[in-house]
Amino acid sequence: MDTRNATLALLKEITEPDTLGEINASLYSLDDKDSLAVAVAASEGIARLEAVRFRALAQLSRRRDGAGGVVQEVAFELSFVDSHAGAMVAAAEALTTRLPRTLGLMDKGQVSGFGAMKVAAATAWLSDENARAADALLEDRLPRKNSEQIRKAAGHAAMTVDRAGAAKRAEHHRAGRRLSLRHGETGVASIEVEDGPVEKVAAAYTRIDREARALKTGGETRTLDQLRADVALDLLLGGQGGTSERAEVFLYMDLATYLGLNDDPAELAGHGHIPAELGRHIASGPNTVLRRIITDPLSGQVLDLGRNRYRPTAGLGEFVRVRDRECRRPGCHRPAQACDLDHSVPWQFGGHTDAADLIDLCRRDHRLKGEPGWTYRLDGDGTLTITTPTGRSYDSAPPPLHEPRPEVSSAEEPPPF
Repeated sequence: MDTRNATLALLKEITEPDTLGEINASLYSLDDKDSLAVAVAASEGIARLEAVRFRALAQLSRRRDGAGGVVQEVAFELSFVDSHAGAMVAAAEALTTRLPRTLGLMDKGQVSGFGAMKVAAATAWLSDENARAADALLEDRLPRKNSEQIRKAAGHAAMTVDRAGAAKRAEHHRAGRRLSLRHGETGVASIEVEDGPVEKVAAAYTRIDREARALKTGGETRTLDQLRADVALDLLLGGQGGTSERAEVFLYMDLATYLGLNDDPAELAGHGHIPAELGRHIASGPNTVLRRIITDPLSGQVLDLGRNRYRPTAGLGEFVRVRDRECRRPGCHRPAQACDLDHSVPWQFGGHTDAADLIDLCRRDHRLKGEPGWTYRLDGDGTLTITTPTGRSYDSAPPPLHEPRPEVSSAEEPPPF
């Protein structure tokens, strides 16, 4: 048996479903003390398996010489969002080179993978030599600590081994500032300025809080938390705080749903499905621009765009963005309106371009397409097949605007818009 098959066989044996099934069945007879003991043992086992995963990811990165496409391939294969996949790969590289003692604690089941990632992040700014010194200091301080305790301990150790580098560390973190968008449950999302300069973040919060409190008059029913959120969003959209502002979002909704004839879910590009009532509320805004979209009733796929709207059409590019809705790389949900239009195969000078040749890719995935070993194929039905350097393939198809309607005729329900 070769090394690959032997390794996979050992892992399968460790996590054999029948064995785990027997363990699960026996849990019902345990008392409180034994139940906690089993939970602890399971956590230790998970930590050991996570150490195996980190080593495997580090090996993949080494074999690819740290190519950027590794993160996307890990995101594909492990079903991670890209940001988490990137953090996993970075931690794997650090643990297997600069932080061997922390990795050893994982092997003993004493530090979780999440805790180890905190150590990797806190020591990322250190030189290799100083990172190993911090790793040595932490060996006795990490076991049985929660992730927040580990974060603080790792930060302290990093400062201890490189006191003169405190300014560099601050510069490193401030240089990493970014704005992130996280979609939550139906109809809500969060926006966060991560690692912003502390003096500006504190000043911004003070201003938001002051304006929110000024709005908290006798007739105001919103809580202070709600007012702070509303003021912050209004300020970001160019207002003065407290009142609604015009924003551009892309909402897909069936005409019958808009008219209240049914309650089929609407879809907000980049977020996902939202309840019909919320979709109607968004669509009824005073600055809403409505656009008619012609679909194939049998498949729900977009066929054409109506020309009646308040602004002139942008033609082919607009059609492709409406059809795709989001970046076509599976797992990426950046709205198509923020993506690049790209030819699925290299365009030849003088060649003809139509919608069947074009896809939407965000800037990062557009660049990924040009990396060695990545191949993209677009079929006639719009299905995009991406093959990674390891030969794994993933499919992406434009989502239908509505569920297939085999019984719909031209004299029945009007097309969606």
